[in-house]
Amino acid sequence: MGLFKKIKEGLKKTRDSVVSQIDSMLKSFTKIDEELFEELTELLVMGDVGIQTAEQITDELRVRVKKEGIKDPKEITQLLQEVVADMLRGDEELKISTKPSIILVIGVNGVGKTTTIGKLANNLKKQGKSVLLAAADTFRAAAIEQLEIWADRSGCDIVKQNEGSDPAAVIYDAISAAKARNTDVIICDTAGRLHNKKHLMDELAKIGRVIDRELPDADKEYLLVLDATTGQNAVNQAEQFSKATGITGIVLTKLDGTAKGGVVLAIKNGLGIPVKYIGVGEQIDDLQEFVPEDFAKALFDFGDKE
Repeated sequence: MGLFKKIKEGLKKTRDSVVSQIDSMLKSFTKIDEELFEELTELLVMGDVGIQTAEQITDELRVRVKKEGIKDPKEITQLLQEVVADMLRGDEELKISTKPSIILVIGVNGVGKTTTIGKLANNLKKQGKSVLLAAADTFRAAAIEQLEIWADRSGCDIVKQNEGSDPAAVIYDAISAAKARNTDVIICDTAGRLHNKKHLMDELAKIGRVIDRELPDADKEYLLVLDATTGQNAVNQAEQFSKATGITGIVLTKLDGTAKGGVVLAIKNGLGIPVKYIGVGEQIDDLQEFVPEDFAKALFDFGDKE
């Protein structure tokens, strides 16, 4: 299956529920008027886009409709696709040009963090990069073993300590190993839950200080993994984590299992955090680099309906 086909298939639930309602609504109007824009705003909000972002989309549509002299409501779908792509564009590429570069992967338990690390390592290996995994989620039973399985599958080295070890010490060891082995990229797993949230945020801040001290000039990505099925709750998580650690990008998993694909817009536009990867399936190659144009096209593509 081609990349676009995979993304389109992954967004099928969102397209079938929310976006198909938008399509039907636009077809029911004979002219473009204020009522059309109001109904469109409501449907976008229902699609987990968020009120502020939904209003911005319709405001931009009003401007473009007037500027381009569009009269036919059916032409709004194409415009919508363009507006959404424009809104999602910016900083979606991973910045990992230094040697080593470091990627810290953050997120609450259950979002698919360890799986994402394995798939990301596999992606980077395919691009010819050497990858080292750091098992710094030392608090969750079996987290280290899970990461070892993914290291095995993707053919990457792993640095680990015993369960309950200091996560920052694991990161320090991984950085030392990467320097010694001339590794391209270090990918670090982190705890998703400690005994309280403040403790978790403090731990992430401590890891951040070790990285800044040991790799002051390296490219650093702080990727927050979010579960798309949680909709607006994912936006709340992104807000909390970005306050604590300065998130550079989002990985949105389980898009294929939800009708809440609109949450991508709420995160990028509402919080200003770029989406870098999306998960559209269970296979090792189902973590896709986020391409705004492809995402918008797949979301509003009603051709060859399954």
